[in-house]
Amino acid sequence: MPILPAFADAVTRRLPKVISPQGHAIADYFTIAVFAAAGGLLWKNHRRAAKAALLCGGAELVLDLLTDYPGGIAKLVGFRAHGKIDLGLAALAATMPELLSFREERGLFLTQAGVITGSTNLTNFEPARHFEKKPLRFA
Repeated sequence: MPILPAFADAVTRRLPKVISPQGHAIADYFTIAVFAAAGGLLWKNHRRAAKAALLCGGAELVLDLLTDYPGGIAKLVGFRAHGKIDLGLAALAATMPELLSFREERGLFLTQAGVITGSTNLTNFEPARHFEKKPLRFA
C-alpha cells in the first residue's frame, strides 16, 4: 500500500468513531466531486489520469447510490459492507497511477485514497441503539 493511505490508516484506525452515517455520506459525495472535477480539469493534458479519476468517482457514486444510508437511493448495500468496499475503492484509487502508467497526477490519487481511508476509519458503522420504552411502575 502506498505510504499516504497507509499512514492515514495507521493514524485513524484506533481513533474514536466520530463520523455519523450522514457525515460519511457527505464525505463520500465530496470525494466524488473532487474526482469529477479532476477528471474534467485533466482531460485535455493527462487523459489517462482523467479517465482514472472519472472511474474512481463513478465507482464511488454507484456505491453511494446503492447503499442503505442517508444519500443512498436503492438501499441494496448495507452500511457496514459499504465501509469495507470503501477501503477497497481507496486501494483502487491509490494504485491507479501504477495500473494505468501515469505519474503526473499521482499525488491526487494518493491523497484521495488517504481521505477515503481516514473517513472510513473514523465512521461509526454500528447501528444506533433504540431503547425500548417501558411503562413506569410504582410499587
